[in-house]
Amino acid sequence: MSQYTDTGAANQQWQLVQVGTAPAPKYAGYLFTHFTGENTSAGEQVYFALSQANDPTRWRQLNGGRPVLTSTVGTRGVRDPFIIRSPHGDKFYQIATDLRMYGNGNWDQVQRTGSKSIAVWESTDLVNWSAPRLARVSPDTAGNTWAPEAYYDEGLGQYVLFWASKLYSAGDPNHTGTTYNRMMYATTSDFRTFSTAQVWVDKGYSTIDSTLIKHNGTYYRFTKDERSSSQTPCGKFILAEKSTTILNRTYSFVAECLGNNAISQGEGPLVFKSNTDERWYMFIDEYGGRGYVPFTTTDLNTRQWSPVSGYAMPGRPRHGTVLPITQAEYDRLLQRWG
Repeated sequence: MSQYTDTGAANQQWQLVQVGTAPAPKYAGYLFTHFTGENTSAGEQVYFALSQANDPTRWRQLNGGRPVLTSTVGTRGVRDPFIIRSPHGDKFYQIATDLRMYGNGNWDQVQRTGSKSIAVWESTDLVNWSAPRLARVSPDTAGNTWAPEAYYDEGLGQYVLFWASKLYSAGDPNHTGTTYNRMMYATTSDFRTFSTAQVWVDKGYSTIDSTLIKHNGTYYRFTKDERSSSQTPCGKFILAEKSTTILNRTYSFVAECLGNNAISQGEGPLVFKSNTDERWYMFIDEYGGRGYVPFTTTDLNTRQWSPVSGYAMPGRPRHGTVLPITQAEYDRLLQRWG
């Protein structure tokens, strides 16, 4: 045994290093970030709502029903807001489609010459947010960059960002040809620099609005089938697939036509696990109708998503995200915008 004199030098001091991700906090409710549509001048901004404690079917609008985050960059309109907590729980990223359809209405044009960037905000506490910035993610061949979402994958040690783009031929710089939406992806660690965009989902027809959740080592992906009802009975409804690896190009089929038992058409699915039960919720946006309608299941590997009865949405929310939050976060949000 050797005994050393205490010199107080750096090589004799313990260095505490954080290993892995922080333990999951106990959640006390949910934050719902969404937009409200293109029918009003302020509808394409980011709105916040809080659940009634841990009940994700009862919601209250925050900030008096006015936007909490407003885009001052790009098109100055944002749709499809998506919020994600960092793996260590110390930062939040709010991202969104850079698109303003109010006063426009030309859906064909915005898929040919639309933004190649997403809007990004950052926060450490959900109430103090950075100014918005644009982050370019799509290639020159893309005509649009729609409904960005992200998933932090521990195996990759990166966020996987994914979105929908129509891709045109490199020989068609003005994007005059005929094409369809594919789901794209890129990886990032900071939502500032991104890997080169790659195709993630290519069905040979338009698919948009993918969302992702992981359970017991399996990734479950939910995507809008953009085909018309005359092309397929499941057109304009949700397709469910699964994979054991996130970037797999060939997810396995689980179910299709999700939502057609309760809504006229659906897009913008969001999915999250209950804070209190072994249960999942999916909100599907009945665009042109009621906005979000909630469904629930106790098994992600199923066609059986039951519509929730007796729910109370915060106004008529459109495509967004539900984020589990702690009691401290809930209280801060309520104090700031309640």
